[in-house]
Amino acid sequence: MDFNTSLSQLPKPADKRIALRIHSQAERALRQGHPWIFDQSITEQSHVGAPGDLAVIFDDKRRFLAIGLYDPTSSIRVRILQSRQPATINADWFQTKLNTAAHLRASLKETDTTGYRLVHGENDGFPGLVIDRYAETLVLKLYTPAWIPHLKEFCSALEQVNPHQRLILRLNRSLLKQTEFLFGLNDGMTLTGQTPDNLIPHRGLCQFRENGLVFECDPIHGQKTGFFLDQRDNRARVEKLSKGKSVLNVFAYTGGFSVYAARGGAKQITSVDISAPALETAARNMAYNKHIPTVAAASHEIIAKDAFEVLENMKSQKQLFDLVIIDPPMFAQNQAQIPAALSAYKKLTRLGLGVLRTGGTLVQASCSSRVDDETFFNSIHQTARESNRQLTEIERTGHALDHPIGFNEGAYLKCLFAIAN
Repeated sequence: MDFNTSLSQLPKPADKRIALRIHSQAERALRQGHPWIFDQSITEQSHVGAPGDLAVIFDDKRRFLAIGLYDPTSSIRVRILQSRQPATINADWFQTKLNTAAHLRASLKETDTTGYRLVHGENDGFPGLVIDRYAETLVLKLYTPAWIPHLKEFCSALEQVNPHQRLILRLNRSLLKQTEFLFGLNDGMTLTGQTPDNLIPHRGLCQFRENGLVFECDPIHGQKTGFFLDQRDNRARVEKLSKGKSVLNVFAYTGGFSVYAARGGAKQITSVDISAPALETAARNMAYNKHIPTVAAASHEIIAKDAFEVLENMKSQKQLFDLVIIDPPMFAQNQAQIPAALSAYKKLTRLGLGVLRTGGTLVQASCSSRVDDETFFNSIHQTARESNRQLTEIERTGHALDHPIGFNEGAYLKCLFAIAN
């Protein structure tokens, strides 16, 4: 594969590695598999480094502990690549790790699914980097400038393990501001490859399949990498619960849950999201699957308004649904936001139950890692009791196989399925 000129012009990491020592508590966490070394954990450092330089952590007897990517711009000063045994970090090392990640996801090929996460950051051994596949388009998202000096070798390894027609680069918000470390790279640029066959002409959108359903995504401008792939298994669960039901999908985004509900036989579906463009995509996603009789038969209404406002209005108008899905964005990005997040979750539970028929099904999810599972589930049950509703749990769900959990902070997704009486 020919590399984009921008890749060939990127700097290389320094040949000289940074030697570090850390305090005992950080060393214990590292030995237990934690992938981050924070700046305040460092007790000794051999020299100042640049983003992407390799840092080697030693114990107090000068024995090797780990090697990782150094980032002086972040409180996460080192992102661990390998611990216990020394390693040469190069294209071969990347290829070995990518092969391991690919093997974990091999079973997805049997489900008529071409949209899934190839690399889930720290949890797959690539801290600060994720890759999502949309058929022949890959989207690589960076959360630290430490990966930039390694991109050329990494992309070479990626092509060997996961051949593709196009590789798009996405940068998170903080990285977008660090222009001095981007060396001409920008959000949404094509790093390698040419226009893939699944590209929708003139719009830069991709089509992919998920459990046999067709969806589109915007890998250049869409949220995250263009689609919320982590809810695939929960969407499939909703499909099984939807036959003959009226379904309300709140925070619908591009209608993933709605399309699954339609295939499952839902008679009427309402998709609510504050983004009108996202709901226009939801309507197209429904249209792509009209060849399926149940999808063609389903009534689909879209409402582009604030979810809280819509739920309040529906409750006042005594609108009721058989199945209510509440999948909001991340409410707690840091510790200080946890109380407000819990308050928002409780309000959504109360509002959702207010438009749910007796005996109907509530599906409520959280993608906030700061809010732990038990706290989230308990808040739903507490709010239900305060609303004089009794919840009978169907199941609690977490991460799909392409979003593995490698450390405590890596667990973020949780979802409750329950009957409300």
